[in-house]
Amino acid sequence: MLRISKLSKHFGDKTAVDSATLDIDKPCMIGIIGRSGAGKSTLLRMLNCLSDASTGTISFEGRDITSLTGKAKRAWQSECAMIFQQFNLVPRMDVVSNVLHGTLNQRSTLAAMFNLYPTTDIHRAIDILDRLGIAEHAPKRAEALSGGQQQRVAIARALMQDPRIILADEPIASLDPMNAQTVMEALRRIHEEDGRTIIANLHTLDTARRYCDRVVGMRDGRIVFDGLPEQLTTSVAREIYGAGADFSEAATSTSIETLEQGNAVVRMTAETPL
Repeated sequence: MLRISKLSKHFGDKTAVDSATLDIDKPCMIGIIGRSGAGKSTLLRMLNCLSDASTGTISFEGRDITSLTGKAKRAWQSECAMIFQQFNLVPRMDVVSNVLHGTLNQRSTLAAMFNLYPTTDIHRAIDILDRLGIAEHAPKRAEALSGGQQQRVAIARALMQDPRIILADEPIASLDPMNAQTVMEALRRIHEEDGRTIIANLHTLDTARRYCDRVVGMRDGRIVFDGLPEQLTTSVAREIYGAGADFSEAATSTSIETLEQGNAVVRMTAETPL
């Protein structure tokens, strides 16, 4: 279905992605993990054609994605939607209009300039917001919503494109644990109910294990691990992150249960008399 073959990206003498090869033969939810600078975001940007590959190829159902230009490239970007860490919404615009921006590639320039959308699209946008549990916020300005709600608006905008693939670049990095859980559950539900492939860059191992069917580890631009969540052991994680024996998953966990346990330990320590 999606094949990445010996894909590389160079910025001058720096190699951000180094001969990455990955085959996805059926719809699934994939988590990409690795330390900052490992090449995760660059890989997603090349998949979405936001950044051109230096060498290598990306193909989807036999189409060479790396050679697309103009209208064909924009059509692919509709099929392969992107969700960003910072939401990329228009803050002063109402929520439903932000969601409708997902159809801009299908609208004329005049219609886009004056925010003219068919009634069917408006109803569909509200239905998607309802599916994500935020339909009541449709008339509000995007800036009035919490971070977790704004990220769900960004997901709704992506769904308006009716994509085959959704790419999520650190979608929960700026969210608190409760909102992070809500966003990841929404992405997982979209994969299961719609059969869409979701590829998400993640910064915590527990999130990758809990929500993903497959985990890819990157280090220094190379794919160094590709396996099932249960194969992502602490020793494998140390290798991916280049960490020593003092590596602790709990320090970066977004699991509410883990955080509560950590807070309990802190309280016990503080209450223990010297």
